[in-house]
Amino acid sequence: MAARFPSMELHRSPPLPSGGRGKGCLQKPFLVQAKRIGGLEKANTRSQGTQSSEQLKKRAPLTSGTVSPLLPVPSHIIRPPYVGTNDAPEIASEIQMHDKESIGHMKAVCKLAARVLEYAGTLVKPSVTTDEIDKAVHKMIIDAGGYPSPLGYGGFPKSVCTSVNECMCHGIPDSRKLQDGDIINIDVTVYLNGYHGDTSKTFLCGEVDEASKLLVKVTEECMLRAISTCKHGTSFKKIGRRISEHAEKHGFGVVESFVGHGVGRIFHSEPIIYHQRNNMAGQMVAGQTFTVGTQHPDVFF
Repeated sequence: MAARFPSMELHRSPPLPSGGRGKGCLQKPFLVQAKRIGGLEKANTRSQGTQSSEQLKKRAPLTSGTVSPLLPVPSHIIRPPYVGTNDAPEIASEIQMHDKESIGHMKAVCKLAARVLEYAGTLVKPSVTTDEIDKAVHKMIIDAGGYPSPLGYGGFPKSVCTSVNECMCHGIPDSRKLQDGDIINIDVTVYLNGYHGDTSKTFLCGEVDEASKLLVKVTEECMLRAISTCKHGTSFKKIGRRISEHAEKHGFGVVESFVGHGVGRIFHSEPIIYHQRNNMAGQMVAGQTFTVGTQHPDVFF
């Protein structure tokens, strides 16, 4: 049985559930992905026509796995302030602004996070466990002098989030093995020199069905279209419109439970980035950094 751990959910009301299988899929509403079940069925009906939704559901279900003990972090590695407590910090109300020096720190930490994510993706193969991916991510971050931001956030026991198939985000790595045909989102956040760099991507494991490939392709396109809107003076709501338009064009929906967020010295802060159509006020200002999109990298401008 998988151990039970506090949620990585941000403290915003009303509480919003995470989609997914099993106890290893946590809640933390700051990430969005297209709906996998409904979206796959729509994509299958509209674009593929060769696989039924019943065939898509024949993949063997994931069973609960064992969560291994906490990995050690050398004493010289600087920790975020929330480490050592089991309470997930409230989302900070401040808008994080950066000068030239702090933008330099953000670029450095995000480059490291991107390298770690790329390496983690090379490990995605049938029979590999998500725990093995976690250990590799942990070592690479520590060796680079960084701290894996998820470790100890609200009691989260691992250094990376690994979300397989219907688990939309923030899954806990464990002893379960990846299967041929799975898709897996790997969410890497690194803390380096007092700044967080947050990024994730969905990878294909082995031979993946066409509907799943389409889902991953469209979500990445949604992210890129949203990023292309980002510049000084643009309304934040334009991000949600761009994502929704492209997702719906291909027969997918957008999960409204998860959002993007400001990132920098603080892991999660304002502004909140809604990925569905919305009428929320607020405009982008040069010097802000925040996450956006369905496989969310950080955005600079």
